[in-house]
Amino acid sequence: MTEYHTHLLQNLDHLRVEIYTDGACRGNPGPGGWAATLQLGEHCKELFGAEAATTNNRMELTAVIRALEALKRTSNVLVYTDSEYVRRGITEWLKAWKARDWRTADKKPVKNRDLWEQLDTLAALHEIEWRWVKGHSGVPGNERVDALATAAIDSLLG
Repeated sequence: MTEYHTHLLQNLDHLRVEIYTDGACRGNPGPGGWAATLQLGEHCKELFGAEAATTNNRMELTAVIRALEALKRTSNVLVYTDSEYVRRGITEWLKAWKARDWRTADKKPVKNRDLWEQLDTLAALHEIEWRWVKGHSGVPGNERVDALATAAIDSLLG
């Protein structure tokens, strides 16, 4: 391996897309918002939206789905979420749900199956590391997406 290739391998982190996601809901169900930021080097993109009648978990999933949809090519991705539902769902539970024909361990249908299927398809296109962050704890990226998701609800409600 050349010195150049060694240098590239040691510096792959700067080629990683960092994504922060969040979902919010006023009432559960109720009006909800989602947001994501995508950062690659100095480039940053913010995405957000809202739905009139939804749940917090649907908004958390939608944020990740919209972020991954925004990627134009297969990418090395680091996703930060304050949702254990999203992180554990994609890293721990999904394989078993699919093996049980989208049933939980207690044989009930998996909630939000439509979104889990979308996320599963999109996640398979990328190399993703999933990290949980504590919400409302001063993590700048998480605070930003929380503010965007909340503003999306405010905008929806007028």
